[in-house]
Amino acid sequence: MWVWEEPSTIVFFALPPMDNIKRVLVVCLGNICRSPMGEGVLRNAAKGLNMDFDSAGTQGYHTGDAPDPRAVQCMKDHGIDIAHLAARKFSARDFESFDLILTMDGQNFRDVLIMAPNEASRKKVKPFLEPLSMSGANEVPDPYYGNQRDFDRVFELCSQAAALWCEQWKGQ
Repeated sequence: MWVWEEPSTIVFFALPPMDNIKRVLVVCLGNICRSPMGEGVLRNAAKGLNMDFDSAGTQGYHTGDAPDPRAVQCMKDHGIDIAHLAARKFSARDFESFDLILTMDGQNFRDVLIMAPNEASRKKVKPFLEPLSMSGANEVPDPYYGNQRDFDRVFELCSQAAALWCEQWKGQ
């Protein structure tokens, strides 16, 4: 049973069982804001779990680019370096390479599911915020057109979800 706390809310819920998760891919639209932040937060939270993390975008707008400078700064402010990451486009081959694919919003979720070759692949796709869904948090908002505060909010959401994902993975 997991607990998610916000100043005025406590929500209890259970995550579905997951066995043998070793490779996790985080997916957003362009792979320069949310997914590299999610990758960095998960990598940091999962230290000692012998897991691999990567990120990708459903679109190739920024292929080869470093993360958005605001994302890099936000993560740096929290002691996590993502400056070395490079954007790449999600590929159907990712279903073979990863045990779990975490998407940042509903459109990313649908775009990834469309590419799934079979039911087993579809079952690998989950919302990044699934552990927080009972609290009403369903999507990580895209901060690209926002300000530093929007990137801070993405960090907060990703950190809360990552802590819960990692607790689950510790038990596998």
